[in-house]
Amino acid sequence: MSSKYAKAGVDIKKRGIEIFQETISNLFPGAFCIVTKDPHLPKYGLVTHADSAGTKPIAAYLYWRETGDTQWFKGLAQDVLAMNINDIACVGATPVNFVDYIAINPNKVPKTSLLKAINDGFKESIEILRKLGLEVLFTGGETADLPDVIRTFDISGVVNGRVELNKVVTGAKIKPGDVIIGLRSGGKTLYEEKENSGIMCNGLTLARHCLLSKEYRRKYPEISEPEGKGYQGRFKVDTYVDELQMTVGEALVSPMRFYSPIILEMLRIHGADITGLVHNMGGGMTKCLRLGTNINFVKDNIIEPDPIFHLIQRESGENWKSMFEIFNMGTGFEIIAKPRAVNSLLEISEKYGLQAKVIGKCEKNSGRNKVTIISQWGKFQYQREQ
Repeated sequence: MSSKYAKAGVDIKKRGIEIFQETISNLFPGAFCIVTKDPHLPKYGLVTHADSAGTKPIAAYLYWRETGDTQWFKGLAQDVLAMNINDIACVGATPVNFVDYIAINPNKVPKTSLLKAINDGFKESIEILRKLGLEVLFTGGETADLPDVIRTFDISGVVNGRVELNKVVTGAKIKPGDVIIGLRSGGKTLYEEKENSGIMCNGLTLARHCLLSKEYRRKYPEISEPEGKGYQGRFKVDTYVDELQMTVGEALVSPMRFYSPIILEMLRIHGADITGLVHNMGGGMTKCLRLGTNINFVKDNIIEPDPIFHLIQRESGENWKSMFEIFNMGTGFEIIAKPRAVNSLLEISEKYGLQAKVIGKCEKNSGRNKVTIISQWGKFQYQREQ
């Protein structure tokens, strides 16, 4: 079945990145993130990771254009910070410092107001992390005016982290019998002020195109590629949807959750029992395919997908198999661990008000890794590419 996400111009498989493998220096090729040796501290590895907020800035831009309120940009700071520190937590790395990069078309975006809102977002995010016991230094970044390159604006960042080499979580120790614990992406934790739709930062292209009115492309042609499919939805950003218990715009700009502090606490207590960590971005609930060998990740007790995913599926007509590959579907992070540690790991998550449960188990598979999702919409299988 052809994915509507692919038709929108997005390659979920990220084909082409393998070109860089021969140039990259990586101590643990199968791990979630690249780890290099620290030349000054031989027992430690350095983890430098870069990522962005995806196309979520377009949703924030639309909300600003429609309301005039630049505070809709603020959540993007948490998105880009969480995207990076959650990823490096997957190898057990503690973040040290973070820098941002913001590219702007000053002809379309109020530069000063935008930067102030994002700076406010960084200050709030760093304070949240500090209260959770994680000190992350914000060491500046770069802002570039690129009107000939950028239609609106883009935000990305780089985090530097450190991990003891003998404690790196590589996924190589994943074995049949290990359990898969899922951490919810939606709802509200004790360290958050408002409900989250759970969408995080993947699949926003499909979400925007299927939910938002084609009127926006006419009013603001800069929000889409001229030859692209465009917007086909029936909602405006300020349309309140009872199912979501928020507006469509609020659902699309809900910031990504910080998982890193909780994961690092779990590692401090149960590091020997945790065999794999997965941030469900860029592959959704199939992201775990890249970890371990000869494993079938069977997910037969999944967290109920948040309402935003049901709405996107209905409005887009995307098939359910692709939905689980495009979106996190309500499970933002996965912990693969020995059964003996499960109860304690669940208690740690619940201490923060973060819903968690066992969503599956690891079974032996002959050949390439496989994910099997058993849901009310069917049984879907995915296989790791060579």
